[in-house]
Amino acid sequence: MLSRLGTLLQQAVETREPSVDLLEAFTEHWKGITGYYLEATDESIPARQTDIPWRLKQMLDILVYEEKQHQAGETGPCLEYLLQHKVLETLSTLGKAEYPPGMRQQVLLFFSRVLGQMQHPLLHYLNVHRPVQKLLQLSGDRLGSGTEKEEVQFTAVLCTKIKQDPTLLAYILEGKSILNGRRPQELPASPTEEGADCPQGTTTKPSPPQRDSNLVTSLVGLCKSKKSRVALKARENLLLLVGLAQDAAAACLVRSSTLCQLLTGHLCDLHSAVPTSTDPSDILTLERGSWRSQDDAAGDGSCPGKENLAAFFSWLDYLDELVMGAHPVVADAIAQDVQEKFFQGVLEPQLLQMSELTVLHATATLTGTIRQIRAPPLLHRLVLFLLGPDQHPETPGDTPHPLRTHLINRCNHLSDEISLASLQLFEELLRKPHQHVAHNLALRNLEARGYLQRSPPAPDERGPPEPDPDEDGLYLEEDPYFTDGFPDAGFGTAKKHLLGPVTSGKGQVSEVVSSFLCLVPEEAKTSLCMEEGGYDTYVHDALGMVQACRASAAPWGWPSAPRPLDACHPEVTFYEGHFLKVLFDRMTRILDQPYSLNLQVTSVLSHLAAFPHPHLHEYLLDPYLNLAPGCRSLFSVLVRVIGDLMQRLQRVPHFRAKLLLVRQQLLGLVPGEQMDHEMLFKGVVVLEEFCKELAAIALVKGPPEGPP
Repeated sequence: MLSRLGTLLQQAVETREPSVDLLEAFTEHWKGITGYYLEATDESIPARQTDIPWRLKQMLDILVYEEKQHQAGETGPCLEYLLQHKVLETLSTLGKAEYPPGMRQQVLLFFSRVLGQMQHPLLHYLNVHRPVQKLLQLSGDRLGSGTEKEEVQFTAVLCTKIKQDPTLLAYILEGKSILNGRRPQELPASPTEEGADCPQGTTTKPSPPQRDSNLVTSLVGLCKSKKSRVALKARENLLLLVGLAQDAAAACLVRSSTLCQLLTGHLCDLHSAVPTSTDPSDILTLERGSWRSQDDAAGDGSCPGKENLAAFFSWLDYLDELVMGAHPVVADAIAQDVQEKFFQGVLEPQLLQMSELTVLHATATLTGTIRQIRAPPLLHRLVLFLLGPDQHPETPGDTPHPLRTHLINRCNHLSDEISLASLQLFEELLRKPHQHVAHNLALRNLEARGYLQRSPPAPDERGPPEPDPDEDGLYLEEDPYFTDGFPDAGFGTAKKHLLGPVTSGKGQVSEVVSSFLCLVPEEAKTSLCMEEGGYDTYVHDALGMVQACRASAAPWGWPSAPRPLDACHPEVTFYEGHFLKVLFDRMTRILDQPYSLNLQVTSVLSHLAAFPHPHLHEYLLDPYLNLAPGCRSLFSVLVRVIGDLMQRLQRVPHFRAKLLLVRQQLLGLVPGEQMDHEMLFKGVVVLEEFCKELAAIALVKGPPEGPP
């Protein structure tokens, strides 16, 4: 028994004596640091040339070692000393004073290492999170300071700790102290005069204009650093912070910080820094921005303002990434602020300007913005900003959402450049995986299938696909425009196909494909004369487009077959809608428009035709529709254009040779030279290619399902 008692006493001595020695060493090093300020005579000596860094390192090592000697949850004498004697409070004050020079750097390092290496939870203590807040107030707002590296390390440690315990966020943002449920040793020291603004048991919630800098403002400030590694690290840690899964932490982040205002404000600042003289084509050709490679596209001098453009789209990409990974509460708050401050506050006034240069610049920026955004909450806000929430069928002259009306009208603008830019915008919008886009622009007007004749004629009386709305419902075969004036040996094949097959119901896929391929008369076709990719190329491209559209539409629950006519309420008068009307009107002028504009119009229509909704498929890809009087479809519009083309080509001498020459010029095979009727010939080339695209899309999509 005496032996066992002696062993226990020896163990107690061995356990206790190191603790006494550690505390003595810890206090000695701390007194050495405070004593420096009493004895130093040269205030210009940098901190790194004093013994302060060494003493701080010894204090850290002692704290870490002491913690390993105690059981989890216990507070050792050295840690108690640090808390009770407000060591961190004093250090944060010395860091703020920056005396000796470089002291702030040393303090930041010490805080980062203590919080990072200690396993004991510290940030709940008032005498820890209060000096942490003081240090954060010194960080992030001074770009180019010599402590950015240490600042980002400090914030990284804080974000890691908050990720492990989201309840800590309130202490860092609000200076909140807790009393309920704490052990006695966790009680903080009585507030000093410095801490009197945060008494025990209360929560400081200053109004946003008066709120001091905190973790969020520090991180956002560091995100703007010119040092790419610092900026990248800060952005990664802000991503960590907004991704907190705890609802209370997410609400605290939105309520108790200026996160949304800071993020959106920087976006607006970067946008305003882009020169208004920047060529819109440079905006559209700039590679998609990435926040992880923010400097890749900057400073090469390839175009004026490219560095500013790259910075703007890089930050937009970062906001998109933030919203993508954020807690839904935080994501929606950021998206709402971007909509209000940037979409409505900055872009909309520019889009509504009368100056052509301003309109082109704003439209190109908006197109680039649409291309950049992927996060569903941000994309949803953008779509509603552009198109409005309306889902009911349109009526002519209906303008419930002025911006939508404005943008669609600009697809048919007097300025070809504005028309082209506006069409590019809508094509980019159609690429986004958002159901409201296709529905708002086209589908809502096709729901009742009002374009169909409710009482179809007998099969042997089936006429061609389309009456012209301007001809009071006259059918094409009754119009001498299509049946007169053609020589017997001239456009016989085309004339046969223009009149349409005398079949009933929907055509087979082969018939649909043949109808589009044979629309352009053989005499006006030139692709077979050139060494180009065959029809397989069009099928390959169509397959990629159709697959992309199917992937986007997969979650939307679209039907696989058209809605039965007996379930559709007949419209008083069918209206294809503002967007399709503008596109069809543009198609009717394809022989008189610039080549680039024609390419863009047909590209948008091809994209619409690739969507897997049966009504879009029927309206845009079925040549055999029995159209209601006064209605038109895409095929009927093309028939009209071909009729106009056949008459006009008869009046152009040697049109075949000239048409072939124009195609060679477009392919770069021969030098480009001005010639008569050049726009007409280029329109014919686009028309031939467009018919091939539609045939390929129809082939890839296969036969329409369900009853006719």
